[in-house]
Amino acid sequence: MAYENKNFGENRGESRNESLYSKRIKAGKRRTYFFDVRATRGNDYFITITESKKRFDDNGYDRHKMFLYKEDFNKFLAGLTETINYVKTDLMPDFDFDAFNHDQENEEGNAAVAAAVEAVEAAETVSVPEVSAVVANEGDNVDDWKI
Repeated sequence: MAYENKNFGENRGESRNESLYSKRIKAGKRRTYFFDVRATRGNDYFITITESKKRFDDNGYDRHKMFLYKEDFNKFLAGLTETINYVKTDLMPDFDFDAFNHDQENEEGNAAVAAAVEAVEAAETVSVPEVSAVVANEGDNVDDWKI
């Protein structure tokens, strides 16, 4: 489930590290990806992409974070799309990638996500607004993680 952070506003200096929007993607039993929109002091926006992996000893999580700035959005999306399409069409053309869509439907309770994935896979290029419209009602807040 995605949300708009209502605590972000008047006291920007105190709340600037909070997410304005967050999307959570569970990937198997131990991995979760988080996509968060955050603001800078200068009222600019960037995205953090976080991979969280539960440790095998059940003693916490390992997290890896990446920052994506607005001037790189289109290049990043184009590069990611090209790379995924290469794997799907050139390296693994017979693999059924749609077989994994049911997990997200069950976990998120939203069949629209599966339909959006199919639409994205069918399209040669996808714009950021199209992807944003699809995930506008999904996600969790990375700030609520327990360490």
